[in-house]
Amino acid sequence: MSATRNKSPSEDPQSLRHRSSNANVVVEARDYTSQIDMSPLPPFHKKAISSSLDGIRILPRVPAGSPSNLEDVELSLLSEEERISAGRNLQDGDARSSAGGAKTTAMSSRDKKAMTLLIILYLIQGVPLGLALGSVPFILREHLSYSQLGVFALSSYPYSLKLLWSPIVDSTFHPSIGRRKSWIIPMQLIIGSLMLYIASNVGRLMENPADNIHELTFVFTSLVLFSATQDIAVDGWALTLLSQENLSYASTCQTIGLNTGFFASFTVFLALNSEAFAEKWGIPRLELSTYLRFCSLLCFGVTFWLTFFETEGSESLDGSEMTVTSVYKTIWNICKLKHVQALIVMHFFAKIGFQANEAVTSLKMIEKGLGREDLAIVVLIDFPFQILGGYFAAKWSNGDRPLRPWLWAFWPRLGFAFLSTLIVYWFPTPPLSYGFFVFLIIHTVLQGLASTIQFVGISAFHTRISDPLIGGTYMTLLNTFTNLGGTWPKYFVLKGVDYFSEAYCEVKEAHSELLVKAAECVSDRGKEVCSEIDGQCITERDGYYYVSAICMSFGVLFLVFYIIPTARKLQALPVYRWRINPE
Repeated sequence: MSATRNKSPSEDPQSLRHRSSNANVVVEARDYTSQIDMSPLPPFHKKAISSSLDGIRILPRVPAGSPSNLEDVELSLLSEEERISAGRNLQDGDARSSAGGAKTTAMSSRDKKAMTLLIILYLIQGVPLGLALGSVPFILREHLSYSQLGVFALSSYPYSLKLLWSPIVDSTFHPSIGRRKSWIIPMQLIIGSLMLYIASNVGRLMENPADNIHELTFVFTSLVLFSATQDIAVDGWALTLLSQENLSYASTCQTIGLNTGFFASFTVFLALNSEAFAEKWGIPRLELSTYLRFCSLLCFGVTFWLTFFETEGSESLDGSEMTVTSVYKTIWNICKLKHVQALIVMHFFAKIGFQANEAVTSLKMIEKGLGREDLAIVVLIDFPFQILGGYFAAKWSNGDRPLRPWLWAFWPRLGFAFLSTLIVYWFPTPPLSYGFFVFLIIHTVLQGLASTIQFVGISAFHTRISDPLIGGTYMTLLNTFTNLGGTWPKYFVLKGVDYFSEAYCEVKEAHSELLVKAAECVSDRGKEVCSEIDGQCITERDGYYYVSAICMSFGVLFLVFYIIPTARKLQALPVYRWRINPE
C-alpha cells in the first residue's frame, strides 16, 4: 500500500490542536510533513482523505487517574453536531453531511455501462440462490419433513461463510486476466457445468428425495459455494467500476440483479412448473431439467462475453501487492475494532424477529391450500415493486444517515411477520376468494418493500465504510455477518416447528374410528407409517405458532434495547474510523 497520504491544505503540517467549544476534547495530529502529499484534494476527497487520518486521535479529557481507554469512548465521544463542527476545522469539511455537500450530477455513460454489467453479474448469482433457497424446498416440501428441509437449508450456508476464503479471492489473481475476472470467469464456468449436471440427474434425485437428501444438499451446497465465490469478486469490482459519487448505486445493482435471478428461479419457475398453471393457460409445463439447461447456457454466454469483450480497468490492480496472509491479518485487525464488533453482534441477531415468517409461512400457506402457481403469481406481482423500492431506497440511503431506512423498516417487517402468523391461523378453506387473494398480494408487496429497503440501506452503509484497498474482503466481511444473521437461525426454526408440534394418526375402520396418538406423525417416518395403514395425520399442536412467537418477541426486545442505540452511534462515526493502519 502506498505510504503517501492526502492532506487538506488547511491543516498545519507541523502540529494541530483543536478544542471543541461544546465538548471537553483535544484533537491531536502527528507530524507527517515528510510523507504527506500537499496536492489539492480531488472532488471525491471524502473517500480519499479517510485513509490519511489514521494518525489523528481524538482524546477525551478525563480526570487524573481515570482510565482513558479510547475504545470505550469512540462510540459516544462527541454528539453528531459537535463531531461535524470539529471535523470541519480539521479536514476542510470531511465530516460534513454528504447530503448537504453532495451535488446532483447526471450519471455518466461509463457508470451506466458499469451498472448494466453489475446487474448481469449479480443476476448470475441470483439463479442458483433462487433454486436452493426458493423453488427446490417448495418442490421437496411434499416429500420431506420440516427437519429434513432444515438439512437441505444448510446448502445456503456457503453464501454466509464466504469470508473464510474471501482473502484468497481478493489477493490471488492472474494480472493478464484481471484481478476480478480471474475469479468471475472460472466460477461462472463451474456454475454452468454444475447446473448441467443437476439437469442430467434431476429425475433420479427428485424421484425419491428422502433417500437422496444428502446428495441433493451436497450438490446445491456446491452450487451456492461457487456462486458465493463469484459474489466476492463482483463486490470488490463494484467499488472500482462505479465513480465515487455514484457508489451508493452498487447496492441498487445488487438488488435488481439478485432479485431478478432469484425471482426467475423461484416464482417464475414455480408458476411455469405447475401443472394447473400450464393447463389453465394452455402452455407446456416447464421441467426443472429444461430450466437448468437454459440457465447454464445463459451463464456460459455471459462468461464468453465477459472474457473477450469486457476489459477490466487497471485501477482494480491497486491492491496487487497484498498477500493472502496480509489480508487475513487485515480481517483480524478490522474485527478488533470495537465498533466493528458492535456491528457484527447487531447483524448476527438482527433478523431473528422475522425468521419464522420467512422460513415457514409460505410453506404453511401451501399446506393450508394455497397453490404453488398462486404463490408464484403473488410474488411475481411483487417483483417490479421491489425493483422500484430498491431504486428509491438507494436515494434515501445516500446521505449522512444511511442506516435510517434500515432502522425504519424493522417495525413494518416485524408487524408483517405478526400479520402473516394470523393469516396462516385464519387461512380460509380453498377455493380462495378474490378479495382474500388481493389482500395477500398487497400484504406481500408491502412486506417485500420493507425487506428491500433494509437490504439497500445496509448495503449502502457497507459500501460507504469499506476501504477500497481491500474492497472485496471488507465488503465480504460485512455482508457475511448480514447474510449469516438470516441463515443460521433457519435450521433451528425448521427444527423447532417439528419439535413443538404434536400430531396423531387417525385411522378409520369400517364401523368405528381408532385414534392412535403418535409423535412420529410429525416426522417423515411417522407420516409414512400412518399412510401405510391408511390413516391421516392430524395436527394437535402446530409448532409454527410457538416458534413465531419466540422469534418476534426476541426481535422486538433486541431492536429496542440494542439495534436502535447501536446503529445511531455507528452511523455517526466518521468514515476514517472504519479504516485500519497498514502494517
